[in-house]
Amino acid sequence: MTPKEKADELLDAMSTNYGDEHHHCTLYVAKNCALIVVDEVMQKTLWDKGEQRFWKEVKKELELL
Repeated sequence: MTPKEKADELLDAMSTNYGDEHHHCTLYVAKNCALIVVDEVMQKTLWDKGEQRFWKEVKKELELL
């Protein structure tokens, strides 16, 4: 999976509320939630430089949206 694909996947996951058709998340909120997730993952993968690079690219892709 590319960083762009992962960013899209995270954004989709954060903006979808399964089972509640009356509650919708804005792009702004979904994007910020996804960025929080990426920051958390990056903190947990400090030891793996390859993973760090991947997640930095995911963060860049999210910031471009």
